Amino acid sequence: MTISRSSGVLLHPTSLPGPFGIGELGAQARTFIDWLSAAGQQYWQVMPLGPTGYGDSPYQAFSAFAGNPYLIDLATLREQGLLAEADFAALPPFDAAKVDFGLQYVWRNQMLERAYAAFVGGAGSSLRTDFEAFKLAEQAWLDDYALFTALKDAHGGLPWNAWQPAVRDRQPEALEHARSSLSAATERVKFIQFLFFRQWTALREYARARGIQVIGDIPIFVAMDSSDAWANREQFYFDDQGQPTVVAGVPPDYFSETGQLWGNPLYNWDAMRQQGYRWWIERFQGSLKLYDLIRIDHFRGFAAYWEIPFPAETAVHGRWVPAPGHEMFSAVREALGELPIIAEDLGVITPDVEQLRDDFGFPGMAVLQFAFGGGDFSVNDFLPHNLRENQVVYTGTHDNDTTRGWWVHAEEQEKHNFQVYTHSEPAEETFAAGLTRLAFESRASLAVVPLQDLLNLGTEARMNLPGTTGDHNWTWRYRAADLRPDLAEGLRALTEQTGRLGTHAESAGTRHSSTLGV
Repeated sequence: MTISRSSGVLLHPTSLPGPFGIGELGAQARTFIDWLSAAGQQYWQVMPLGPTGYGDSPYQAFSAFAGNPYLIDLATLREQGLLAEADFAALPPFDAAKVDFGLQYVWRNQMLERAYAAFVGGAGSSLRTDFEAFKLAEQAWLDDYALFTALKDAHGGLPWNAWQPAVRDRQPEALEHARSSLSAATERVKFIQFLFFRQWTALREYARARGIQVIGDIPIFVAMDSSDAWANREQFYFDDQGQPTVVAGVPPDYFSETGQLWGNPLYNWDAMRQQGYRWWIERFQGSLKLYDLIRIDHFRGFAAYWEIPFPAETAVHGRWVPAPGHEMFSAVREALGELPIIAEDLGVITPDVEQLRDDFGFPGMAVLQFAFGGGDFSVNDFLPHNLRENQVVYTGTHDNDTTRGWWVHAEEQEKHNFQVYTHSEPAEETFAAGLTRLAFESRASLAVVPLQDLLNLGTEARMNLPGTTGDHNWTWRYRAADLRPDLAEGLRALTEQTGRLGTHAESAGTRHSSTLGV
């Protein structure tokens, strides 16, 4: 895949501003797209859009195919007659700077239940034909996901391997009884998914009309407690009671001395091969309905993955196991054509990972925050002059500290190396802008910067600290006033100066003088 010289911004939709405690796919999302266009950007990168569970991580979703109901724009539902003014009379005390997922779980689900009840009662009649078409088109995953969600609610939120054995093991009679007794609940789940996909599709069309493409993120593994694992149990390593025998993670690395114990079930690649990798074909097909480009998180796991015996307390005692990535991608390419994939090839990268990436022409990744560590840092692959053209360069990712925060907490050796490399002594206030310029000036075809770095925010705006849980992860939101016109003007000027301004952006507005401070 070839990406023309361009740039974009990383921002998960939950971080958008708005009146109801979390970012939504409505007016503020359109405003952000308008700002991207004014800033000369061509890409909006998001994290996985699936429904989140315990821990609120978008990388641990209840489905690899479904959308996150928290993102549904409630104002649109009000306009469609699915919610009334009275439904908004008593709003909870939302925090404009931080998502409270516990509050969203209770309040927003109540609002969506009211919307469905109104639909059943006759409201939103213009949506009925489209809803029926949606159910038919997405039946392959939607039926299992809706039943999974209804059963999970019926079992008090317990994971599927703690359900009654008959439904846990998907015995036909038990499933048929569940479909009958939970038909109202499953239909509600399907309707909520319909609302999400309808709004996301409209937002993508809005973005496309303004020259903005969406880079979507898909995790290589699915969550243990997911409809994917429950409905496709034979394609994972589970015992007779639905417990995993081995789980996923990564060995000790930059982020953690004990590695990261993710706990995701591991694929039974032999079983997938026997089915012609059908599940993967369907997964990529579904992702292409959501995104223009697909970033595969932990791409190296398609060459070899870190297998950890279950149960385990850390990821230390694992082993590398080869994976048939070449065979799988060949099958997907044969079914779907050339794949617009970005390979997240960070971490422990071996020649077989590079070979897999290069055989399919997938752009890899580089993170500038990783470029200046070590003594002889001149050989670091992430230094700007060492980057390849077919690569995507980031100042940092969702797993990094903000660039300003990184500079404040960087080792003295890293700071020294940066100063030697750039022949400069940057101040804390200007460092993020300087690293952004380095990314844009590099030869990498695509440069992506988290919005936090453009806003010059510190560690308080960090999105995620890998290996940790708590209310500090995934919760950051910006304020509407943060998207200043002068910030867009400065970013546009930098984009033009570094040859990343596309033809659509050139025709979308006039050129502006630089006020980004880089």
